[in-house]
Amino acid sequence: MNERPGNQLFDAYFTARDMREVFCDQGRVQAMLDFEAALARAEARVGLIPQTAVASIEAACQAGHYDFAALGEAIATAGNSAIPLVKALGKQIAANHAEAERYVHLGATSQDVMDTGLVLQLRGALALIESDLAQLGETLATQAMRYVATPLAGRTWLQHATPVTLGMKIAGWLGAVTRSRQRLQQLKPRLLVLQFGGASGTLAALGEQAMPIAQALAEELKLTLPDQPWHTQRDRLVEFGSVLGLIAGSLGKLGRDISLLMQTEAGEVFEPSAPGKGGSSTMPHKRNPVGAAVLIGAATRVPGLLSTLFSAMPQEHERSLGLWHAEWETLPEICCLVSGSLKQARLVADGLEVDAERMARNLDLTQGLVLAEAVSIVLAQRVGRDTAHHLLEQCCKRAVAEQRHLRAVLGDEPQVTAELSPAELDHLLDPAHYLGQAHTWVERAVAEHSALTA
Repeated sequence: MNERPGNQLFDAYFTARDMREVFCDQGRVQAMLDFEAALARAEARVGLIPQTAVASIEAACQAGHYDFAALGEAIATAGNSAIPLVKALGKQIAANHAEAERYVHLGATSQDVMDTGLVLQLRGALALIESDLAQLGETLATQAMRYVATPLAGRTWLQHATPVTLGMKIAGWLGAVTRSRQRLQQLKPRLLVLQFGGASGTLAALGEQAMPIAQALAEELKLTLPDQPWHTQRDRLVEFGSVLGLIAGSLGKLGRDISLLMQTEAGEVFEPSAPGKGGSSTMPHKRNPVGAAVLIGAATRVPGLLSTLFSAMPQEHERSLGLWHAEWETLPEICCLVSGSLKQARLVADGLEVDAERMARNLDLTQGLVLAEAVSIVLAQRVGRDTAHHLLEQCCKRAVAEQRHLRAVLGDEPQVTAELSPAELDHLLDPAHYLGQAHTWVERAVAEHSALTA
């Protein structure tokens, strides 16, 4: 394999294999060579170079012909990857067709090669991310409907609040996934554009043929020709990175919820189990949320990388020193981290293990206190809001002090029983009857997902 040695120990955990293939040395070099081959075809189309030179140039534009380790060493002197690659490309062509070599890279600059090559890589990365998001969304939609009516304790400030449903919680994750898919669709026309400006962005070296060549080159690469070159206008890349940051954060939220629900004290929802998954080197009983760890880890790392992209935006004049260089590994690393997070999220969502009985038991840990609001709301309609609130507050304190269920305390309170029958109290203190619009929220999230997928 023509790859330089590197740290690969954690790749399988934090990065999806197909995304790493997009951004490995082979992928980077091939994308730049694709630009060079397309440039030759475009210039031949408008008659700037002879058609006879194209085949030789194209034949040499195969990444397998090049020594990546040697290119890496040369980059340290050249200052970017395009300069030594174009030199090596010229030598490769000259060995078979000396005349064709003079037409290589005609009118382009190093940043044209590297930026357009990056855009070609990002197109592949974007397709992978969109596919994973769509599949994750489909799984979450199925799971949300499956558990649409499964009650569990809502938690605010990490304390039991009023009941929600597991389906509603999953629908929240789904909504974030859907919005990210929408954002990617919206930014795609801005992102997938050609970079072609020559030395300072004027394409002066190509004279009157500049715009026809630029248009032909964009068509060859199936990219849009932007209003002007963007050598030092980096908002397109930063916008994409920002959306990836939102995806990482949303998946981190999913991972955080799952990890909290997996805590021993909760034990309500679990990642799928598998031999050797989530174990401990010393504690045989452990079942750790290893998938959630990737989601939370990516959500923690991506913002720092994204800050690099924002910091690199005020680039000098027509070509940047150092700020452009700071981008080279940053955006690819964000793509890789998000890909790994999506891979783990899909595994977790698909094999979600749910303990509905434990949810029901946990709902009753406070002995009915989580449903005090339900009683207060109904009672307020009969005795007034302030009176009802004060009365329920006193009953809750008594229930805690006496370690009794709220239902028993309410049943002993004359001011309550004068207004609410035993049957009404039983109904009000049943979590299944105080789920509000949870079912509606699930249906709406699933419908929005389905509309985007259709």
